[in-house]
Amino acid sequence: MSLREVKPVYEHKSESEIKSKNAVKGNENGRNSRAVCRVCDRMFREPKILPCLHTFCADCIRQIEPFSALGAEGKRPWPGDEGRGRSPLPLTVLCPECDSEVDLPSSGVDGLTTDHLALDEVFMETLLMEDSVLCDLCSDGDAGKRCEVCCVNLCDFCSQAHRRQKRTSSHSIYSLEELKSRGRLSRPVLCSLHPGQELRLFCEPCDLAVCLECAAAFHRDHQCNSTHDVIYQHGDRIRQLVSGSLRPRLGRLEEALRRVEISQEALKTRTETLAGEIRAFARSYASAVEAHCCSLLQTLEEVRVQRRNQLNLQSVQLQQALSDAHEGVEFAERLLTCGSEAEILNAKGVTMRRLMSLVECGYDPHPAMVSHDNGSSMYFLPQESAGQVDGFPMVGVLHAKTVDPSKCTIEGEGVQQGVEGQQGEFTLVCKDSAGEPLSKGGDPVLVSIVHKDRKDCIVETTVVDNGDGSYAVSYTPVEPGSYSVWVCVKAQHVKGSPLALTVKRKFRHHRGIFHCCSFCSSGGAKEARCGCTGTMPGGFQGCGHGHKGHPGKPHWSCCGNVVEGSECVRSLGPGTLRGHVRTVEL
Repeated sequence: MSLREVKPVYEHKSESEIKSKNAVKGNENGRNSRAVCRVCDRMFREPKILPCLHTFCADCIRQIEPFSALGAEGKRPWPGDEGRGRSPLPLTVLCPECDSEVDLPSSGVDGLTTDHLALDEVFMETLLMEDSVLCDLCSDGDAGKRCEVCCVNLCDFCSQAHRRQKRTSSHSIYSLEELKSRGRLSRPVLCSLHPGQELRLFCEPCDLAVCLECAAAFHRDHQCNSTHDVIYQHGDRIRQLVSGSLRPRLGRLEEALRRVEISQEALKTRTETLAGEIRAFARSYASAVEAHCCSLLQTLEEVRVQRRNQLNLQSVQLQQALSDAHEGVEFAERLLTCGSEAEILNAKGVTMRRLMSLVECGYDPHPAMVSHDNGSSMYFLPQESAGQVDGFPMVGVLHAKTVDPSKCTIEGEGVQQGVEGQQGEFTLVCKDSAGEPLSKGGDPVLVSIVHKDRKDCIVETTVVDNGDGSYAVSYTPVEPGSYSVWVCVKAQHVKGSPLALTVKRKFRHHRGIFHCCSFCSSGGAKEARCGCTGTMPGGFQGCGHGHKGHPGKPHWSCCGNVVEGSECVRSLGPGTLRGHVRTVEL
């Protein structure tokens, strides 16, 4: 009895279930998916089973790129190279269906197990697709029946002959139409080494189904039993693994999959809800950003108009000053060139007054100090916080503050008082029109310090840009007196400019000694002198107690000042210095 006759015992499926399942397994082209290779998308040709139990055509498996078992030359040899003088190497490939790493036998793809079930599906599919099938015995007539025991297709004549033979008279013969309706056909499993020989024996040591000739030739000393005798033993092992381990696992996996699918659906719903919230938020945020953008653009336009007006005012001032200077020069040159002596003298008074007015009070800024506002002081900070708009935090601030000279302030005592020969300092703080300090420097600043009585006495100044809108100004006056401090930004006076600066004389220390008289301090030396007006008879050049001109109290020998902690009020000449030195030495 053939192995095919007992297989339904282990499948536990009715023929209607098999037919229904086959119908479900049909692919989108209407073909049975069990008869189609997933790689080439054609019906199986020599189907082979990979260790992961997925079936593909032998040629399709050979075309899979291996990723292990490098050869001596760094190449990946396929099995079969041993025929070319190379030793066989095991290979590892990825299953095209499940991406599992599967090892091929050393004999290569040919060593894989043939999937005869797939061949049955191919045969059934071919039978369903073709209108007629040739008889397997005579190959002349169209087959209309099939022997389920021999698994051959028979024409009417061969079917009758099959029934008349004693050996096959008891075989079950069905019509092909009936078998088509059942959705299942079986074919004999033939030996690959002995064509025509069916695999009816099973070698226990080799764990391999063999034919009679293979058992006699290659498995002579092995225990070979009929497939019908061992099918229950090996089939029970398979069934035990399926029913005892895998079936319960299938239930658990299906339950886990169901929960995952529920989670996926819940995730999808939640994602769609959140996506709606995000879109609503984005629309609101975009609206707020647009409002912030409009506000920035409006501020920028206001700054542009303000700066344009400042440039226009400066232009008008420069044009007026240029016109006044040009007219004065032109009139004076024409008077000197074309006027007679009487005409020149007659117009001298008014001409001189005008020219002096232009020289002393005329608008004469240095070109480098004139405001060249090209917009470089305006800049946009995209990362700086800009507060909130409609409850949304915003970033992006337009810094377009421009200095307003009338709002600038001067800090430090050095702008009001100074000391001869000592460095004085003060700080200029630039502010915008709102009175807010600027955070960036770079503005043209001019500081000029001129003696009020002596116009040729100009104090050199140093201006250091601190980079934060403030400027450090230092100067060192060489002469005491009253000065005017001009502080200009962009050729315009700052608030309070020009300012009054008083430079005091440097504190002069006494060079002599604080004594009662030169006679006592020098021990009676006649050449000792004193800064007071006192004199002594007898050839003494200094002062003495009770004598004419003595101040009547202790005093400084250098200047005669009677206050010990006072400043020296007299510069002694070389002679006096020498006398003083001698007095000190005495």
